[in-house]
Amino acid sequence: MIGWLIAGVVLLVIAAWLISLIWGRPWTVQGLFLRTFLKFLLKGPELLTMIGILEKIGLHGHNAKLSDASEAFQDKMFAFIRRDLGLLRSYDRKRMSRSVQLSVAVMEAFLTDIVEGERFRYHDYPVNQMFGIQSELPNFMMTMHPVVSKLEARNYIRRLSKFGVKFGQVLEGLRIREQKGCIPPRFVIRRVLDEMVAFIAPPAEQNPLYTVFAEKLAKLKLSEAQRQQLLRDAATEIERTVYPAYRQLIDYFTALELKASEDDGVWKLPDGDAYYAYCLRSNTTTDYTPQQVHEMGLAEVARIEGEMRSIFERLGEAGVENPARRLNELGKDPRFLYPNTDEGRAQALAEYQRILDEMNAALDRCFAVRPKAGLKVERVPEFREKTSAGAYYQPGAVGGGRPGVFFANLRDMNEVHKFGMKTLAYHEGIPGHHFQIAIAQELKGLPFFRRMLPFTAYAEGWALYAERLAAEMGMYADDPYSDLGRLDAELFRAVRLVVDTGIHYKRWTREQAIEYMAAHSAQERESVVSEIERYIVMPGQACAYKIGMFKILALRERAMNALGQRFSLREFHDVVLKNGSLPLTLLEQVVNEWILARQAA
Repeated sequence: MIGWLIAGVVLLVIAAWLISLIWGRPWTVQGLFLRTFLKFLLKGPELLTMIGILEKIGLHGHNAKLSDASEAFQDKMFAFIRRDLGLLRSYDRKRMSRSVQLSVAVMEAFLTDIVEGERFRYHDYPVNQMFGIQSELPNFMMTMHPVVSKLEARNYIRRLSKFGVKFGQVLEGLRIREQKGCIPPRFVIRRVLDEMVAFIAPPAEQNPLYTVFAEKLAKLKLSEAQRQQLLRDAATEIERTVYPAYRQLIDYFTALELKASEDDGVWKLPDGDAYYAYCLRSNTTTDYTPQQVHEMGLAEVARIEGEMRSIFERLGEAGVENPARRLNELGKDPRFLYPNTDEGRAQALAEYQRILDEMNAALDRCFAVRPKAGLKVERVPEFREKTSAGAYYQPGAVGGGRPGVFFANLRDMNEVHKFGMKTLAYHEGIPGHHFQIAIAQELKGLPFFRRMLPFTAYAEGWALYAERLAAEMGMYADDPYSDLGRLDAELFRAVRLVVDTGIHYKRWTREQAIEYMAAHSAQERESVVSEIERYIVMPGQACAYKIGMFKILALRERAMNALGQRFSLREFHDVVLKNGSLPLTLLEQVVNEWILARQAA
């Protein structure tokens, strides 16, 4: 009898806890962390697939679904975020540990940014030449959906059957934006139309959604009859659902093109100046004004170009007026190129791996913390090469099972300059994004959301800092041309400060921005155009790199000056990396606390 009574009490306590967690005010702030994060997670089946946790415990239902992109769902999420932000602020922080206080501050910064951005909900261009459902959803299906069993193969087809619904949801939001005067520049519409028309041009059996699926099926232990049935079902869904979804969006953008203008900056939108100020705050996690960012960019461009001229002088080339343009000329020199063949591509991939292995072996003097997750070097999938960046990093699965991947774009080997390879590998791989993201995923003792939240200025600032750190480690000591490549990459990020603010704040035309970047960059004009077009549809994002690097370097210098002989670079990197991704304001707070603790020790 007593046992049953105890069991009943336990069940009541659990029930009360669940009711509080799900519907009311959680008893602890940790409960709120859990609820808020789970709300985001469980409402995003695509995110669940990318994280890859549920499959480890035998749950696969989410892999048959696509995330809700409807306006009604967005309304609910904004309401939920506003409510949870209010609840978060109601807890007494004075009674919390320092670690929990920091978690509260991180969650508050994340939610506050979303709430502040709600007024600009319809100011963006969710379908553009850089990203959007038309490119991201197929890429997700081909690279992230796990076709590792017959069940997951069926789930792949189920997801194909839901393309129409999700495309319709996105179209709903596009029409609202149109009504509010948020219409992309004409060139954006043209790029998107070309991309979508090309995607549905081939027969279903030649579409990447089918061919990649077929490649994955070939690795499964299936009978030929099972394999062929799955392929027929996939082809049917592509023809019946996927292609009509694309045609609907094509028809919409064809009509929208007639209403579009050539104005490129967000200043043209309702309350556009306020929107751009928000974009800068959101992406840089600072309060820098557009004018401050513009001036910082101009000063950095001048400084970096001066350093490049000094290296050219040491190489016997005195009087180089435009160092970036001179580096562009060297980029055509056969000494710095691989053959534009499959053999040349294999050589480049092997060299990227060698660079990463060399760096990994040299890190002990600078890093105490290392990620457990592995890192692979792979070629960007050919279907994505045309619109993809020169390289990018794809995180591994949380908890292991899928390593991180450094993807190198090898569409044209004339674009792969040997003197730029080290910097690219350090930025995307080791000790750049792979270190920062994989270490965050593996952290113990932190709420799960702390290991997953992205803050652009922190992430990209760290990766750019990693490029600079490599030079300080001597990785370019015997390779002045690669050092020029490093400086050119940094110059590229400094130019971004100038042109991003130029377009969206100073009302530069697309052509003005192109001319400025072309004059201060080693990029070919075609690449310059693509970059400028990126900044037009992603206002403020490109400024995060340099500003994040500024902050990390400034904090390191502050620590070195304050601690003198007691300063440890390994400890500093621990502080920066072992707290997960942080807004720059909170990173500064954490570093300052570490300095005070070391001084008191």
